[in-house]
Amino acid sequence: MSRGICPRVNCCGSVWILTLVIFGVIVIEADAYSCHEVRTAFQLRQVGPLHRVPEAPDVDVDLLICKHPGPSCCNRKMEESYQNAVKREALHNIDAYSSELELLFSRHLNAFQGMFQSLLSFSQGHLSSLLEGTYTSLSHSALPHVNQLFSSLSFYLRGVNVSVEATVHQFYNNIFPLVYTQLINPGTEDSMTGSSGMSDCLRMIRQDVNPFGHHPAIMAQELAGALGAGRQLGLAMEEGLEVMNATEQANLSKDCVKSLVKMVFCSHCRGLTLIKPCMGYCLNVMRGCLASVSELNQPWRRYITLLEQLILAMAGHHSLELALLGVRGHVNEALLYAQLHGPLITATVDKVCGLSTGEPTDMQATSPEVMTSTITSSPLLPFVTPSQPIPEQRLEELAHLKRSFPQKPSKNKYSLRVLSRDFLMNLQRYKSFFTALPEMLCEGENAVDDSTCWNGEGVVESYSGRVVGNGLHAQRQNPEVKFRKMDSTVVEVKARLEHFIQETQEKFPKLGQMDAWEELHDLGSGEEEGSATDCDDEDGCQSSGDGQEKRSDKEVSTEHESPGKQPRRDNTKESPDRPPSVKVIGGSPTVSWLQPWSLALLFAGLVLQWMLF
Repeated sequence: MSRGICPRVNCCGSVWILTLVIFGVIVIEADAYSCHEVRTAFQLRQVGPLHRVPEAPDVDVDLLICKHPGPSCCNRKMEESYQNAVKREALHNIDAYSSELELLFSRHLNAFQGMFQSLLSFSQGHLSSLLEGTYTSLSHSALPHVNQLFSSLSFYLRGVNVSVEATVHQFYNNIFPLVYTQLINPGTEDSMTGSSGMSDCLRMIRQDVNPFGHHPAIMAQELAGALGAGRQLGLAMEEGLEVMNATEQANLSKDCVKSLVKMVFCSHCRGLTLIKPCMGYCLNVMRGCLASVSELNQPWRRYITLLEQLILAMAGHHSLELALLGVRGHVNEALLYAQLHGPLITATVDKVCGLSTGEPTDMQATSPEVMTSTITSSPLLPFVTPSQPIPEQRLEELAHLKRSFPQKPSKNKYSLRVLSRDFLMNLQRYKSFFTALPEMLCEGENAVDDSTCWNGEGVVESYSGRVVGNGLHAQRQNPEVKFRKMDSTVVEVKARLEHFIQETQEKFPKLGQMDAWEELHDLGSGEEEGSATDCDDEDGCQSSGDGQEKRSDKEVSTEHESPGKQPRRDNTKESPDRPPSVKVIGGSPTVSWLQPWSLALLFAGLVLQWMLF
């Protein structure tokens, strides 16, 4: 009887086992087709309210973007949340890359302005010390005019509409009454006290009398050139910041947003939350979305070149630094010129302004005939130049007033040249920013190119569509994004940037003649601590025999090359693996290779002498 029961038991056991297996498969399949992973991704990426995600996929779903046959974990509400989320993420990623460039501009703009103010303060103190130490009699009255001069130059470098030439000439106009009464005619100050008409007359006729020679004009020209480039550089960097701000505010079209949703989130609707877009597919979508922005590429590249040229005009050969440091020298030479030509100036002023100052003590030093002829030929003396040499006694009296001033700025590790080189070396990475932006947005984990990926319709081994380039023209062939029109914000920014470039080139016509990057490549060479080019006669690190020649070569290339023209370079190319050849100028040739021949000749001479004897 037990034998009859056993087969039935075995049969029943098999049925139960099969039932359990089928139930387990159903449970596993049900879990596999659940929307648990989609809900998790929806929550982690903060796409929207979590209740919008269904617990299980639904077949009858009316979708607008992520259409596909079969069950889906998406619905209309989720698509709306996906559009908002993908737009927010795209703008955030664009902002993340552009903020790096904004930070580069803002930091260096502040650094340049700080450096300008430091140089202005140093130059102002340099000039004040000259007046206080050498021209003590007029220093107290002249210092307010010195402060006004450098204050106006500071405003100019910060972009305020101030004329450098007018500022310089106003400074000399203001100090002319002081120079006339305290240096040219000392002792007449009391008679001019309270006489505003007398001082006004002296200020009005200063440029006609020209008591300071050509030094005010040269000083104004040097400051206008170097400071003008520095001022325009600051304005250019502010313009660059405006361009970046406008780029971040560029609108993404509806077609772009739909394409982004299809690329980023439509795979989630099928439960594929970890699949990445194909690289070619991502490039097409991003280039289509940023087609308007990519049109900034050409003006942006011209803008970067313009920055290089402005920095070369400002910092090349220490232009701005030497222009500011040269203020002391120009003022000193101008005051010396006024004292040397005091008798002629006094006679002209007395005639024009009707001043009864009496004959100056040094009037006899100049011939009366020369004075009469000079005044008759030119009553206002546009260029006061004596017809006879200045007496040696007078020159010796004023020789001690000549004070040397630094011909180059102090060897500060953080100099204007080092700051300029640092800025330009970093800026080169962003020269193609607007065409490289789509690639940057697709790099890293945002897209894959060497494995299974998402192409917008399904999972493929590789993207088979045509990958288009950047720009509006290329988007006609873009299979992923339909481009309709330029973004109005970008159009405005592009026009403004092009106008700024044209305006700057008109103000500085010589900028286009500069081979900027070759000059700027060497802009900071020798600025590092311990560099050989920092050594000169003052440092005591000059090599014996060739230091003077190397110094003179450097000075010739610096002084005789016109601004904006790069110095000559030796065309000889040397291997980078070999040390540079050293050319000794004025040294004796090496004699080590002549020693064997010298010994042989000496020995032959001795043998010949022995044979003769």
